[in-house]
Amino acid sequence: MANNTATNEARAVAKNVRISPRKARLVVDQIRNKSVDKALETLAFTNRAAAEPVAKVVRSAAANAQNNFGIRGQLFIKAAYVDEGPTLKRFRPRAKGSASRINKRTSHITVIVAPRKEA
Repeated sequence: MANNTATNEARAVAKNVRISPRKARLVVDQIRNKSVDKALETLAFTNRAAAEPVAKVVRSAAANAQNNFGIRGQLFIKAAYVDEGPTLKRFRPRAKGSASRINKRTSHITVIVAPRKEA
Protein backbone atom coordinates (compact mmCIF):
# COMPACT_ATOMS: atom_id res chain seq x y z
CA MET A 1 0.00 0.00 0.00
CA ALA A 2 3.05 2.25 0.03
CA ASN A 3 2.57 3.12 -3.65
CA ASN A 4 -0.95 4.46 -2.96
CA THR A 5 0.26 7.29 -0.70
CA ALA A 6 2.06 9.10 -3.51
CA THR A 7 -0.96 9.11 -5.80
CA ASN A 8 -3.62 9.63 -3.10
CA GLU A 9 -5.49 6.47 -3.97
CA ALA A 10 -7.58 4.71 -1.36
CA ARG A 11 -8.71 1.14 -1.64
CA ALA A 12 -11.12 -1.22 0.06
CA VAL A 13 -11.37 -4.98 -0.28
CA ALA A 14 -14.20 -7.30 0.73
CA LYS A 15 -12.98 -10.88 0.92
CA ASN A 16 -14.91 -14.14 0.82
CA VAL A 17 -18.20 -12.52 -0.21
CA ARG A 18 -20.65 -15.37 -0.81
CA ILE A 19 -21.58 -14.50 -4.39
CA SER A 20 -20.29 -15.86 -7.65
CA PRO A 21 -17.53 -13.73 -9.23
CA ARG A 22 -19.27 -13.88 -12.59
CA LYS A 23 -22.42 -12.32 -11.13
CA ALA A 24 -20.49 -9.74 -9.11
CA ARG A 25 -18.54 -8.62 -12.21
CA LEU A 26 -21.79 -7.66 -13.93
CA VAL A 27 -22.45 -5.13 -11.16
CA VAL A 28 -18.85 -3.88 -10.86
CA ASP A 29 -18.70 -3.22 -14.60
CA GLN A 30 -21.57 -0.72 -14.24
CA ILE A 31 -19.74 1.55 -11.78
CA ARG A 32 -16.18 1.62 -13.12
CA ASN A 33 -14.87 5.17 -13.92
CA LYS A 34 -17.91 6.86 -12.35
CA SER A 35 -17.89 9.30 -9.46
CA VAL A 36 -18.54 7.75 -6.04
CA ASP A 37 -21.88 9.55 -5.68
CA LYS A 38 -23.05 8.45 -9.12
CA ALA A 39 -21.87 4.87 -8.48
CA LEU A 40 -23.75 4.64 -5.18
CA GLU A 41 -26.85 6.01 -6.86
CA THR A 42 -26.54 3.43 -9.64
CA LEU A 43 -26.06 0.61 -7.13
CA ALA A 44 -29.09 1.71 -5.11
CA PHE A 45 -31.30 1.06 -8.13
CA THR A 46 -29.53 -2.05 -9.42
CA ASN A 47 -31.73 -5.09 -8.99
CA ARG A 48 -28.97 -7.64 -8.31
CA ALA A 49 -27.82 -9.36 -5.15
CA ALA A 50 -24.22 -8.23 -5.66
CA ALA A 51 -25.20 -4.54 -5.58
CA GLU A 52 -25.33 -4.42 -1.77
CA PRO A 53 -21.82 -5.78 -1.03
CA VAL A 54 -20.33 -3.71 -3.88
CA ALA A 55 -21.95 -0.54 -2.50
CA LYS A 56 -20.53 -1.36 0.93
CA VAL A 57 -17.01 -1.63 -0.54
CA VAL A 58 -17.42 1.67 -2.44
CA ARG A 59 -18.50 3.46 0.75
CA SER A 60 -15.57 1.91 2.60
CA ALA A 61 -13.07 3.04 -0.04
CA ALA A 62 -14.47 6.59 0.09
CA ALA A 63 -14.20 6.58 3.90
CA ASN A 64 -10.62 5.31 3.65
CA ALA A 65 -9.78 8.20 1.32
CA GLN A 66 -11.20 10.70 3.78
CA ASN A 67 -9.68 9.20 6.93
CA ASN A 68 -6.27 8.08 5.65
CA PHE A 69 -5.46 10.86 3.16
CA GLY A 70 -7.84 13.68 4.09
CA ILE A 71 -9.36 13.73 0.61
CA ARG A 72 -12.74 15.41 0.72
CA GLY A 73 -13.08 16.44 -2.92
CA GLN A 74 -14.79 14.72 -5.80
CA LEU A 75 -13.73 11.05 -5.79
CA PHE A 76 -14.13 8.69 -8.70
CA ILE A 77 -13.72 4.94 -8.99
CA LYS A 78 -10.34 4.51 -10.61
CA ALA A 79 -10.40 0.71 -10.59
CA ALA A 80 -12.89 -1.92 -9.51
CA TYR A 81 -12.48 -5.63 -10.01
CA VAL A 82 -13.65 -8.98 -8.69
CA ASP A 83 -11.33 -11.90 -8.07
CA GLU A 84 -12.34 -15.45 -7.35
CA GLY A 85 -12.19 -16.52 -3.70
CA PRO A 86 -12.17 -20.02 -2.25
CA THR A 87 -14.91 -22.34 -3.45
CA LEU A 88 -17.01 -24.25 -0.92
CA LYS A 89 -17.60 -27.75 -2.26
CA ARG A 90 -20.87 -29.43 -1.31
CA PHE A 91 -22.51 -32.64 -2.50
CA ARG A 92 -26.09 -33.32 -3.54
CA PRO A 93 -27.57 -36.82 -3.73
CA ARG A 94 -28.50 -37.97 -7.23
CA ALA A 95 -30.14 -40.98 -8.80
CA LYS A 96 -28.97 -44.56 -8.14
CA GLY A 97 -26.98 -43.68 -5.03
CA SER A 98 -24.56 -41.34 -6.78
CA ALA A 99 -23.70 -37.76 -5.83
CA SER A 100 -22.90 -34.60 -7.75
CA ARG A 101 -20.78 -31.71 -6.59
CA ILE A 102 -22.22 -28.26 -5.93
CA ASN A 103 -19.70 -25.41 -6.06
CA LYS A 104 -20.56 -22.47 -3.81
CA ARG A 105 -18.29 -19.77 -5.14
CA THR A 106 -16.98 -16.73 -3.27
CA SER A 107 -15.54 -13.41 -4.44
CA HIS A 108 -12.95 -10.85 -3.43
CA ILE A 109 -14.28 -7.39 -4.39
CA THR A 110 -11.70 -4.58 -4.69
CA VAL A 111 -12.46 -0.89 -5.29
CA ILE A 112 -9.81 1.85 -5.69
CA VAL A 113 -10.90 5.50 -5.53
CA ALA A 114 -8.89 8.60 -6.38
CA PRO A 115 -9.58 12.33 -6.62
CA ARG A 116 -10.65 13.55 -10.04
CA LYS A 117 -7.82 15.36 -11.84
CA GLU A 118 -8.80 18.92 -12.68
CA ALA A 119 -7.86 19.76 -16.26
